[in-house]
Amino acid sequence: MRRQCELLGLNRSTWYYQLAEESLENLRWMRMIDEQYLLRPYYGSRRMTTWLCQQGETINRKRVQRLMRLMGLESICPKPRTTQRCPEHRVFPYLLRNVEIVRPDHVWSTDITYVPMPRGFMYLTAVIDWHSRYVLAWQLSNSLEGTFCVEVLEAALDFGRPEIFNTDQGVQYTAANFIARLEAAGVAISMDGRGRALDNVFIERLWRSVKYECLYPQGYETVTRLERGLAEYFAFYNHERPHQGLANRLPVEVYRERPKNR
Repeated sequence: MRRQCELLGLNRSTWYYQLAEESLENLRWMRMIDEQYLLRPYYGSRRMTTWLCQQGETINRKRVQRLMRLMGLESICPKPRTTQRCPEHRVFPYLLRNVEIVRPDHVWSTDITYVPMPRGFMYLTAVIDWHSRYVLAWQLSNSLEGTFCVEVLEAALDFGRPEIFNTDQGVQYTAANFIARLEAAGVAISMDGRGRALDNVFIERLWRSVKYECLYPQGYETVTRLERGLAEYFAFYNHERPHQGLANRLPVEVYRERPKNR
């Protein structure tokens, strides 16, 4: 099996992927919620329920809450009460307020996004360099367990080492093994404030590009095709897609300007 996956150019774990299962009706609603959330990330379950009903859908807020929780979506508005953190999980302060990002490998960040499919869904994580917008590593998973987040971090660290690594406060990133790997690499850890998705704005913009330019138009039916499509898209994103924020340069061009000692 290892050799077959090598010949196909796929991660061996792809063979074992099983799509997370939901009813077709729930999958349709999840797709609608995902598309609207990309446009209105400040929509919580109340507003999202109202919007769905305006579209002619018959759905209550309890269902919307469950689906948004399953998708890992949360409105960016600060909340009067927040979920209790695991006592053993450390949370770090946000280090990037008013910081000018002036070079590659200054700041990296990561996040997880929901990937809709015709008969199920997956989760996608990636690590991006803030200055160059270069995607250093990415990986798919059929669950929100933290193992695939550590694996994509290991793959990214093969490129070098950032000064600061920024995440949200999700349990995948406050887990001891994720924190320990960053500390072992000598990286300063930064975490977004609760309910502040825009603290990690560059990777949020990446997800919007991935979904509108790759996932939604293609509608991949299998995990194998999805993984191949993402591999092609990220190669295009890094090596062929100009960015206005980079004066229409390519991410790979800007990332190659990183300091020689890194």
